[in-house]
Amino acid sequence: MQVPLVFKGTPGSPYTRKMMALMRYRHIPYRYWVGEAADRAGMPKPQVELLPTFYLLDAQGQLQAVTDSTPLLRRLEREVPGRAARPHSPVLAFIDSLLEDFADEWVTKAMFHYRWHYAPDIDRASKSIPLHWGGLQMDEKVYAASSAFFSKRQIDRLPVIGSNPTTTPLIEGGYLRLLGLLDAHFSQHAFLMGGRPGASDFALYGQLSQLALFDPTAMGLAVQHAPRTFAWTGWMEDLSGLEVLDGAWLDAAHLPVSSMDLLAELAQGYVPVMLANARALLRGDKHLQAQLPQGPWEQGTVTYQGKCLRWLREEFAALDAAGQVQADAILQAAGIADLIHAPL
Repeated sequence: MQVPLVFKGTPGSPYTRKMMALMRYRHIPYRYWVGEAADRAGMPKPQVELLPTFYLLDAQGQLQAVTDSTPLLRRLEREVPGRAARPHSPVLAFIDSLLEDFADEWVTKAMFHYRWHYAPDIDRASKSIPLHWGGLQMDEKVYAASSAFFSKRQIDRLPVIGSNPTTTPLIEGGYLRLLGLLDAHFSQHAFLMGGRPGASDFALYGQLSQLALFDPTAMGLAVQHAPRTFAWTGWMEDLSGLEVLDGAWLDAAHLPVSSMDLLAELAQGYVPVMLANARALLRGDKHLQAQLPQGPWEQGTVTYQGKCLRWLREEFAALDAAGQVQADAILQAAGIADLIHAPL
């Protein structure tokens, strides 16, 4: 893979922030394009417009637009030498993948909900994010129209990600629980994966870069209920100077109580909704319903999350027999084994 890597993104995208923090930590040089600069330069467009978009050479040497942070992170691990952001232990790497997907696909619901549900958050996002994309010198009339269009489009998407009057208390209760669990973990460990960060740390940072550092309602809750997590999020942005040791990973055979508590939180929403989504997709339904411990959940189906579940099950299946036994014991103890074993 040729460096510096070229990509476009925006500071308001948790997945852009995830990948930027990852590249800083791994000392991967990059060129960052904001807004329409890539389009003006004639760069290829992805099949689905998502951020960040990386411009990489394919097997034929042709430039292609690549999105989706998780496969990109794995590709960087394979093709760019340097300190790893994935645990060496296959079992711990599987747990890392699980928590990464939880952050990318579940915590992001809280991020989107808080940003587009409360008036102060809507006001801040609709005023600042269009300037990230259109530039600080945007014409005032264009800026006003862009802000109005952007906020309406995002608010209209709330039901798609699962934010509605029925699910609001579930999303907000889950965010508060997560803050408490993270603060307990960070009181003993520098990262989710121990003394050095894994993919899950960068995924979580991406979401918290918005929840804890930008959106006023969610940020206020983080400051009040989870000061360690608030501080951790600011620290994660640039780990380029962090010194790491090979032995700094958690031991998969003896995960700390705080890690097990975090994994158990996945049973409160992420696991039942991921399973309900996969089953709805198999039926061809465009809507899903799930019963969470705290109440009912409903939202539109998400094709990509069906792929995420398949990838996690494939990673578990790729473990050797001993690794599967060890990973399964962790899943069973956390009460989330259905994610891997429940029939669809």
